[in-house]
Amino acid sequence: MNWRAVKAIYLFEMHRTWRTLMQSVLAPVISTALYFVVFGSAIGSRMKSVDGVPYGAFIVPGLIIMQTMTQSVSNASFGIYFPKFVGTIYEVLSAPVSFFEVVLGYVGAAASKAIILGLIILATASIFVPVRIEHPLFMVLFLIATATTFSLFGFVIGIWADNFEKLQMVPLLVLTPLSFLGGSFYSLAMLPQPWRTVTLFNPVVYLISVFRWSFFGFADVQIGASLAAILIFMGVCLGIAGWMFKTGYRLKA
Repeated sequence: MNWRAVKAIYLFEMHRTWRTLMQSVLAPVISTALYFVVFGSAIGSRMKSVDGVPYGAFIVPGLIIMQTMTQSVSNASFGIYFPKFVGTIYEVLSAPVSFFEVVLGYVGAAASKAIILGLIILATASIFVPVRIEHPLFMVLFLIATATTFSLFGFVIGIWADNFEKLQMVPLLVLTPLSFLGGSFYSLAMLPQPWRTVTLFNPVVYLISVFRWSFFGFADVQIGASLAAILIFMGVCLGIAGWMFKTGYRLKA
């Protein structure tokens, strides 16, 4: 394992965060604060609690997962797409580093940024609402797993995209709708049939459900099913990324 190469890629990507601090950190935190102001005040004043949890606290896990997914995909996809765009990707491809080492550097940096942002959002949420975490260790593990999985997904998108429009297409047209329909702001038990059954086909439901369990001790779906969904999706993304590097798909002219 060429740890020096992994460290070089990782630190380069992490430095980009501090150069774009407003976009990378402050903007998501401000938007999350607005969610609490709008949903916590407007809806929370009418909906006092969900399953015994104050509504303002109930939406915290969903907001963290939404921002973690979005930032993981955005950071990882742009991180690998920009070297393709300017042509510096050939320096990486010609260097004595393996596919796994390249992925570890780019995905590790994107996941780290998303995890840091998730923790900042958690701290921001505690200012607005009282937040309790019944399983803090599992909460951290689920946050790491989610950030890593969607950073891999963003890495695949960054290689697949051949223009900036495609780079933004999947997050805007796929991830955002799935996040809003994944139980971020409501419990699945509140939905009538057949919509409750239809919602179970949304993969984001399992992420938010297991993360909410780590906070409050209850979930809309089985914990085992959520963990299996995360691990399967992570394996699929890693396999696709490996195939892209092996074949040079949209990496070599």
